[in-house]
Amino acid sequence: MRKQYQIEISDSASKTVYIPNELNLHTHLTKLAFGTYSKDAAFLLQKTKKNSIVISKDVADALHFPDLKIPLHAFANKGTLYLGPLVGIFTSGFTSFPLRPVGDRTLFFAKLLSVKKTVGAIPYLFGDQHINWEQGTIRGLFYHEEGWETFEVPFPNVVYDRLPNRKSERRNELKEVRDRLQKDYLIPWYNPGFFNKLDVYERLQNDEDISHYLPETHPFSSFSVIERMLADYGHVFLKPINGSLGLGIHQIIYDKKDGHYYCRYRVRDENRLRKFNSLENLMGNIFAGRSLSRMLVQQGIHLLRHEQRTIDFRIHTNKDENGEWNVTASAAKMAGHGSVTTHVKSGGEIKTLEELFESDAEKAAAVEKLSEAALKISKALERNMEGIIGEIGFDFGLDRNGHVWLFEANSKPGRSIFKHPQLREFDFLTRKLSLAFAVFLAEASIMKPQEIFR
Repeated sequence: MRKQYQIEISDSASKTVYIPNELNLHTHLTKLAFGTYSKDAAFLLQKTKKNSIVISKDVADALHFPDLKIPLHAFANKGTLYLGPLVGIFTSGFTSFPLRPVGDRTLFFAKLLSVKKTVGAIPYLFGDQHINWEQGTIRGLFYHEEGWETFEVPFPNVVYDRLPNRKSERRNELKEVRDRLQKDYLIPWYNPGFFNKLDVYERLQNDEDISHYLPETHPFSSFSVIERMLADYGHVFLKPINGSLGLGIHQIIYDKKDGHYYCRYRVRDENRLRKFNSLENLMGNIFAGRSLSRMLVQQGIHLLRHEQRTIDFRIHTNKDENGEWNVTASAAKMAGHGSVTTHVKSGGEIKTLEELFESDAEKAAAVEKLSEAALKISKALERNMEGIIGEIGFDFGLDRNGHVWLFEANSKPGRSIFKHPQLREFDFLTRKLSLAFAVFLAEASIMKPQEIFR
């Protein structure tokens, strides 16, 4: 059972650390570490304060330890006592405005960093421009006492990747930061990269425990594939392979009675539905001048409806402080009138499962199916994808027979569902566990590095 200790800085002694007796652990401690820095020190037993670690000021200064009054974990291994974890949250898009250092995302990061005392970690934001490679330090942005402050601290124990989009992820200088911190400094880096829809599908389709959740999906190759799938399913979706926020999604419907093809999509702020007498006319009009090589074709599902509007579900999973997967949030999303997706920006609405299902039994059955699918697929993605995954946002559908379908898995899930007043407790839980997982990774990298760096 991990324990957190209040850290105090003292002027009374030199090169000294006072620790509770329970940290003695029959280990001869000679160094104190914070992040990637360590310093020789004399370790003495604490006589009065059982739940605190007292560090002399010269040791704290040498470690670049910020006195933020945050209780931290302590891990002893091979003569070194590690305090932390120090968690670097890597992102881009920094501004020159002190009150809004990351623009529109400032509030999200303030809320994320505000769980630090609950978790027992020191998190900070940084980008490539904040790194001093020669000194091995980072001028990190800390959210402290309801304001942003900058402190120079060591490289972190763990990095949480919060790059905002694929464009930033492709920048060479940001790739170099990730590669260098992982390879040269052996710092665990979790949630690297955005998932590619087709890549996820191809990796999961051979997993027998998972394949039944996957709608038929193919990279666009020809009209004939669409025609065949329309004959089988009545409607299909064309999606960008690397799309997000529902942008660029088109629904194509074939009406057997009138022999016409329909396309539902969104352009600017308008939901549109257009009718064509052939698939060739539809494709030639809607996709004129556009390359379809980065699109995929996915089976349409006859989903549950509420108030005559299509419903899908957002399920969040997070790894916790023990490295175990948990379902941390569940919500329903109801499509806007005439919308091809359930996204709020397309007129969609967020509903709690209590609002959606009329009976407790219906709700319980849905929760059980969706949770089982989310946990199974989380573990499958962990087996089949590169890198350390700590959180996933799933978009699921339930068809009219109660079967669960996976539409999308997001490595950096959006948080629009948490705007619903009854889902705010889940907002806190997802933020808490996204940093609690850093505690697990930090401890594992110190005590059992072979399990992390395999």
